[in-house]
Amino acid sequence: MYVVIFGRPGCPYCVRAVQLSEQLVEKRDDFKFRYVDIHAEGISKADLEKTVGKPVETVPQIFVDEKHVGGCTDFEQYVRDNNLLG
Repeated sequence: MYVVIFGRPGCPYCVRAVQLSEQLVEKRDDFKFRYVDIHAEGISKADLEKTVGKPVETVPQIFVDEKHVGGCTDFEQYVRDNNLLG
């Protein structure tokens, strides 16, 4: 499982998503993630909307195996629904 988190500095939900991903890395051999700082990478809101495929108002925007899951709360629900932390 490969997760990509698009976020920005100072975003508490981005921090939560990264912390959850770090827990998953520790618990699972099949989990990897990448955090993309949209400011450092020069990714605009329009760029992110193209990647997501719909209007984006917030970060983080999270993808699991290239499928858009949503924001931090959606990712937390995905982890619970799929019992990823066991």
